[in-house]
Amino acid sequence: MTTICEMSANFHKLDKFEGVGFRRWQKKMHFLLSALNMAYVLSSPQPKERKNETLEEQRKRNKWENDDYVCRGHILNGMSDPLFDIYQYVDSAKELWDQLESKYISEDASSKKFLVSNFNNYKMIDARPIMEQFHEIQRILGSFKQHNIAMDETFIVSSIIDKLPPNWKDVRNSLKHNKDDMNVEQLAAHLRIEEGIRLQDGQKDSNHPNSSTVNMVEDEKTKTIPNNKKKSHNFHKGKMNKKPNFGKESQQANCWECGKPGHLKRNCTIWKRKMAKNGGKQGQGESSQGQL
Repeated sequence: MTTICEMSANFHKLDKFEGVGFRRWQKKMHFLLSALNMAYVLSSPQPKERKNETLEEQRKRNKWENDDYVCRGHILNGMSDPLFDIYQYVDSAKELWDQLESKYISEDASSKKFLVSNFNNYKMIDARPIMEQFHEIQRILGSFKQHNIAMDETFIVSSIIDKLPPNWKDVRNSLKHNKDDMNVEQLAAHLRIEEGIRLQDGQKDSNHPNSSTVNMVEDEKTKTIPNNKKKSHNFHKGKMNKKPNFGKESQQANCWECGKPGHLKRNCTIWKRKMAKNGGKQGQGESSQGQL
């Protein structure tokens, strides 16, 4: 009794059929009816009443009529109100089931092109996890099976590889050059492993800064050195490296004897003549100057 109550509660969780996605709704409905042991009325005809029927035959006929009534009620309750109003007068569950199939499966045939177009135009992006997008592609491929759309698995695998985002270019090229055949499940396993490795590498990079980050930190530290320390360091460095250049100073100095620029007193011709007249003796106060 508990199982029947649980399954009845599941009918309320089933999305109402509104005329779109019939195959998916049909599969869910058939699963619930099978769990209640009522799906047989959708394929087996109603037992006919006979005059001299046995008690067992009467019991089977009554059970079928009861199951058909409950099954028909579940199917109608799984529809939206507008569709319920249309199909509520159908006599049996099998007749109702057949009418729904003949109408909506033929309409689903027009959506095959739409499904193929969705698959061909699907492109993965870097901003979302790869496996999340891969599962969306798998749902599209599942719709192919519902609509009996046959497609070569090699073509499917190749198409999915082409849909990989730009940051997976190296993986895409590697898979294209792989000569071994690969099915969709093997491709999914390969992408799952690759995505896991990339996530681990990303966590390592976030925990350990690279050399460029360290250099940037060191540069910021050097920028915080006070200006007075930098100036004092450069000042002493400049003094240590500066070499005296007396040649240039002598060219710019004026002679103390004649006052003309370009030579010192010791090289002055006028001073030399005076020295020759005095017999090489210098006057007082000129001893130190004469050496220049």
